[in-house]
Amino acid sequence: MNKLKNYDFLLMILPILLAAFGIVMIYSASMYTAVFNGFESTYYAVKQAQWFVLGIIAFIVGSLVPYRVYHKFVIPLIIISFISLIIVQLFGQAQYNAVRSFSLFGINIQPSEFIKVFIIIYLASVYSKKQAYINDLKKGVIPPLLMSLSLVGLIIMQPDLGSASIILGIISVIVLSSGIRFKHIFLIILAGAGFITLLLPWLTTSTRINRFTGAYDPFSDPTEAGYHLIQSYLAISGGGVKGEGLGQSIQKLGYLWGAHTDFIMAVIAEELGVIGVVFVIGSLLILILRGLHFAKRCNDSFGTLLAIGISSMIGFQAIVNLGAISGVLPITGVTLPFISYGGSSLVFILFSMGILNNIAKQVKKEDNKPKVIHTDPVDEIMHRRGTRWSM
Repeated sequence: MNKLKNYDFLLMILPILLAAFGIVMIYSASMYTAVFNGFESTYYAVKQAQWFVLGIIAFIVGSLVPYRVYHKFVIPLIIISFISLIIVQLFGQAQYNAVRSFSLFGINIQPSEFIKVFIIIYLASVYSKKQAYINDLKKGVIPPLLMSLSLVGLIIMQPDLGSASIILGIISVIVLSSGIRFKHIFLIILAGAGFITLLLPWLTTSTRINRFTGAYDPFSDPTEAGYHLIQSYLAISGGGVKGEGLGQSIQKLGYLWGAHTDFIMAVIAEELGVIGVVFVIGSLLILILRGLHFAKRCNDSFGTLLAIGISSMIGFQAIVNLGAISGVLPITGVTLPFISYGGSSLVFILFSMGILNNIAKQVKKEDNKPKVIHTDPVDEIMHRRGTRWSM
């Protein structure tokens, strides 16, 4: 128990609780899909439970290993990231007009899920080492930024705009938090705007325009572009405050696409109502704020940037997913952290929470150290003798 006292209770309990809740909701949301595809009704829930066990192990490892150790693995992590994305391009499996994963020993691996974590470790490590010359744009800021953006470019080629946008958000937050000058931020924004302008012809294809139409005017094409969002609206509106009850969703019965993946929050809203939605969003918000809390208290720039990166990853992924199911953002195929079906996502997000927990542990250990008050040795001697030192 003495070893556990320095860990943060919320960062230990909430990730596991959310992941376990996710398995329950995956079972409820996927029963029809599993039977329709010729499996047992528990098929997806059992597979997620297996990944959950690996995720617990990853969480424990992340919690026990001192976070400063990851400095040593930055280069191998970046090499693995590039190799895995190249393998996707060469041998990846096409699904829903995109090639985002590959099979290894029968296991489906989606590199963008672990690359999110790897980029956080890489940028946090590099920028923490460059603090002495972080104001030098060419030497201190640009090289790691270009390295990260090249990985984002490979993810965009899949195409996976959802994961790419999340990683871009993470990169932006870490760069802004690294201490660079305001004028350099302005220059980076201008360069980013110019790059997006060059990509406009590629971004404005009919398929991608249909995604925007489906998000912002779904009822203009209710049977095609707007179909998924309309079904999500029906699920969300049907739940009310208390919901229809666990397992009682109608929309999951073949109407709502991705009921156990991208649109699982719509099923939660239908079955558990506002109460279920508030529980999930509130828990995610607590994790994000708790991570930022320890980022602020950490005396080590590497730990601070790591905590900021992990917190922003959870925040951006939740925003993109919830924005898609509510029509605020286009549907991009991004899962809800901890909750949606997906092994790679669950394992690496639990691993990242373990790292965040280790940062919290180190912060608390520093806080619990006895404060050493340095006094003049002559004053200390006279104090012990019970006399007053005076000139």
